Amino acid sequence: MSTTAPASVIMSKLVSRHEVAERTMAFRFERPPGWTFKAGQFIDMTLLAPSETDAEGNTRGFSIASGPQEDTLMVATRMRDTAFKRVLKTMPLGAAVKIEGPSGNLTLHNNVKRTAVFLAGGIGITPFRSILFRAAKEKLPHRIFLFFSNRRPEDAPFLEELQALGKENPNYTLIASMTDMGKSHQPWHGETGLINKEMLARYLKDAVSPIYYVAGPPGMVKGLHTMLNEAGVDDDVRTEEFAGY
Repeated sequence: MSTTAPASVIMSKLVSRHEVAERTMAFRFERPPGWTFKAGQFIDMTLLAPSETDAEGNTRGFSIASGPQEDTLMVATRMRDTAFKRVLKTMPLGAAVKIEGPSGNLTLHNNVKRTAVFLAGGIGITPFRSILFRAAKEKLPHRIFLFFSNRRPEDAPFLEELQALGKENPNYTLIASMTDMGKSHQPWHGETGLINKEMLARYLKDAVSPIYYVAGPPGMVKGLHTMLNEAGVDDDVRTEEFAGY
């Protein structure tokens, strides 16, 4: 695992925002010249003199969803009804925020012979989007499987571009699964149900010494971690919980 780069504090301006799933938005910020990060890392973002605040405060941690090769710095989040999210959604383009980081080491392993297995739930896709876009851009030889669980296609951030990414990277396989298609208005021909050991077994028959990366809501992360442990995977599981998003 790569070591974490020293954190720095920068000021950055909001460039754009758009919806990437129902009740989920992506925000792009200026990326200062020379500011670097490793795909999979996160930042702490602080609103400056926000128009409102609440007990949760003016700072949030966000995984960086953009790849290291992209010109702007992108984060994405579920739009809960909090003061921070309301300000983020309505503040004018060009408004500044304080960014501290990058931090974290949920980064792709260096041994290209070992398979990478990403298990993502909902907004937990963000660090994996960064890693996957880096892998495609740099033509990394790692074999990568992404299992991506959401209730419905409408709830799945970045789903279309993650599907399209397979055309750029032949070493990458997406297995998206929906758990509540009864409430969807879109057709779906992929997997359904929760990610479980049977689903993993169907797709990972030829995986070589896999390393598992798990990101999503705390309950999902803990459940999948326990499942992997019970299957005999102990040391090769790396996790990141997304609480309150």
